[in-house]
Amino acid sequence: MTKHLHSGLFPGHVTHVRHRPKHHRLAYRIFSLLLDLDELGELDRRLRLFSVDRFNLFSFHRRDRGDRSGPDLRSQVERSMLECGLEPDGGPIRLVTMPRVLGFAFNPLSIFFCYGQNAGVRAILWEVDNTFGERHAYMIPVEHMDGAEIVQCCDKAFFVSPFMDMDLHYKFRVLAPADTLSVHIDTFDRDGLVLTARHLARRIALTDQALLHAFLSIPLLALKVVAGIYWEALKIRMKGIRLRTRPRPPEAPVSVVPSSATPRTSLERNG
Repeated sequence: MTKHLHSGLFPGHVTHVRHRPKHHRLAYRIFSLLLDLDELGELDRRLRLFSVDRFNLFSFHRRDRGDRSGPDLRSQVERSMLECGLEPDGGPIRLVTMPRVLGFAFNPLSIFFCYGQNAGVRAILWEVDNTFGERHAYMIPVEHMDGAEIVQCCDKAFFVSPFMDMDLHYKFRVLAPADTLSVHIDTFDRDGLVLTARHLARRIALTDQALLHAFLSIPLLALKVVAGIYWEALKIRMKGIRLRTRPRPPEAPVSVVPSSATPRTSLERNG
């Protein structure tokens, strides 16, 4: 009998809406993988079009994530869990990320969902890459729920867009990936909502046939994402939005939000 996999393929859409100082909207199709870190070996053996740590049509290289040091992503994530006051118990860690396609990948955002052995999601690690080759992550415990939706907040610590200030606050609303994936990120400044980003996707089984269909639908996924970033940046600049100076990245690779200390966004502070 074929083993059931928690890993999956999530074709979907990403939208960004800038509300101030000038309205701007972008939308594009992408596909992401949900990778259970404990299933990587099984995926490498089972799939012909997907490999782990070696070249293929699709691949995932563990050194592409975390601190880029090598294979043990689980220990890296669990160290951050300990820093935010959570004792890892060996529960699943599942990563939403875009794979390498023909050896190339760029992920603006990758998300590690950290589960307990006998519970749901205990923490989420939000890993952000910018186009300057820098990376920073936010480890936030799961303490606030709105029904099935996880609600988290943190202050911005890492430069991403040259058109956004640093004194900003994030509010994340996310459904843990199951049959669907829903990620909603609002960005606030002191005056209110600045940017809304959404990623909505629906799960399909991770098979060679599904991977081939995804490739034919979006053959150069990472190049499309990078080209889209620069194209939209040009359009934003033409609307008169000024460039911000890029600060040095934080010394610590992960901003840890301690348990029971999740900050509120500016709108929540203002009532």
